[in-house]
Amino acid sequence: MNPCLHCGACCASLRVDFAVFELQSQGGTVPDGLAVEVNAHLCRMRGTDHVPPRCAALCGSVGVQTSCGIYEWRPAPCQEFAAGSPACNRARLHHGLAPLDD
Repeated sequence: MNPCLHCGACCASLRVDFAVFELQSQGGTVPDGLAVEVNAHLCRMRGTDHVPPRCAALCGSVGVQTSCGIYEWRPAPCQEFAAGSPACNRARLHHGLAPLDD
């Protein structure tokens, strides 16, 4: 089973910045309403700059059952994030979850 389906720690721990060309209005796939402008070249997933952070696309309860509301349209940093990576395990530990093997 994919550990991400009951984790979600990365989505509730990390800031997610991505290039504006990934927005739907710019020909990409990320819904514009789920992003905030950082500058002319960079956007951020809504909610990931809050304290505590939580991506607006995250559904469910961290560590119980989660999913991404825009999984098929998520930005590159989310697509490239690896379960079991050092960043993943730091996020998991932050939420009281055991680290994964990479």
